[in-house]
Amino acid sequence: MDIIKKPVNFLKEVKVELGKVSWSTPRELMSSTVVVITTTVIATVFIGIVDVLLSKIVSLVFK
Repeated sequence: MDIIKKPVNFLKEVKVELGKVSWSTPRELMSSTVVVITTTVIATVFIGIVDVLLSKIVSLVFK
């Protein structure tokens, strides 16, 4: 009996805890997504530029 009672109790507690969560609005979610994508693109471009520059420096040093 206890083997069935524990999972049921767990799921009830999960439902209660999910009710306490502060969920983002669709507008907040979209804004956050744009920030993450923009930051990722900027970081990718920066790392790409640094990679190209370092590759050229290394190729000049070991030429």
